[in-house]
Amino acid sequence: MNPTDVRTDEYEALHRILEQRWTCRQFTTHPVARESIEALLRLAGRTPSWCNTQPWQVAITEGAGTDRFRKALLEHVAGAIPEPDFPFPTAYTGVYRDRRRECGLQLYDSVGIAKGDNAGTMRQAVRNFELFDAPHVAIVTSEADLGVYGAVDCGLYIGNFLLAAQSLGLGAAPQAALASYSPFLRAHFGIPDHRRVVAAISFGHPDVDHPVNSFRTTRADLDHVVAWHSD
Repeated sequence: MNPTDVRTDEYEALHRILEQRWTCRQFTTHPVARESIEALLRLAGRTPSWCNTQPWQVAITEGAGTDRFRKALLEHVAGAIPEPDFPFPTAYTGVYRDRRRECGLQLYDSVGIAKGDNAGTMRQAVRNFELFDAPHVAIVTSEADLGVYGAVDCGLYIGNFLLAAQSLGLGAAPQAALASYSPFLRAHFGIPDHRRVVAAISFGHPDVDHPVNSFRTTRADLDHVVAWHSD
């Protein structure tokens, strides 16, 4: 056997974290210690980036700052038109529609929202802007001049943020929904106009007993993802 084919302890640790990670949609109100948040951010900061530009900057709420933001966000969303900095998907077709639908059905089933319950569906959507009761939210932005590659780098950063949170026993929910109100986020947090909002991440201690946290999404097999070219 080739020595490189042996699964290392590092591989097994990463495999375990990836297998166990899930999107938390209900948090306890117990805050995360600043020391733990800083440890999380240091890990996420090891993310590789285009030419080592490290384009991510993060606004993080805690304590009264979270409560003030949550209240202001809910008031804004009630009467505002979405204005994301980056275009949202124009359509979900084929397998992408199927995967999105599977996740949605699992979510609605977990909290007892029946098909056709538009009021229930809307109420669950609003939970995004209540931050799922999380004590903290991170707003991740990129430099406008770096364009799509800055956003891609920030996507990698968000992925590592989620893994770092998992490694610390925390829950996290990446949220594009908040990025749909980018001008409001810039105004609320004093983010310069040359920064573009990529996404938000609500995070904290997960409420593991809440039914909305009971389901797990599936992943595609390699045959559906990889095309081998050997000749």
